[in-house]
Amino acid sequence: MKTILVAEDNPTNRELLRELLEIRGYSVVEACDGQDALVVVEQAPPALVLLDIGMPRLDGYAVLRKLRENPRFVVLPVVAVTAYAMQGDREKILNSGFDGYLSKPINSASLMQELERLLTHPQKQNGSLTHSCESPVVARPAGAK
Repeated sequence: MKTILVAEDNPTNRELLRELLEIRGYSVVEACDGQDALVVVEQAPPALVLLDIGMPRLDGYAVLRKLRENPRFVVLPVVAVTAYAMQGDREKILNSGFDGYLSKPINSASLMQELERLLTHPQKQNGSLTHSCESPVVARPAGAK
C-alpha cells in the first residue's frame, strides 16, 4: 500500500483528500502546516506529497525548496493543491518545480489521474506516524475514520 502525505492546513480539505485516497486503497499521513510536512517526510518518506501552497509556518513553495535541497527527496513527487487558479498560476506553480497541480475544489478524477501519472513505479515505504492534528501529523490506515 502506497502512503500519500496530505499537507493542508484546512481540516475539511484534509478530510476530503484523506477519504478520496483511502477509498482507493492508499494509506494517508497528514500534516497541518509546512514545517510539519517536512518532519513527516523525514521520518517516514511517502510515495507522494499533496501540498497546499498557502499554509502557516512554511508555505508550499518553501516546503518544496527544502525537499529539493535534500538529495533523498529530489525525485519525490510533489503535487500542489491550491486555490490559486487564476490564469498563469498553474504555469507558475509547475515552473517552480512541482510535479503536478490540482486546483481546489478538488476534482476526484483529476486527483486520480495525477496519482496514476506520478506513481507508476513502486517505492519503498518506511512506515507511518501516529499523531493527531493537534500535534503535528496524523496517520490513518486505509479505511479508518
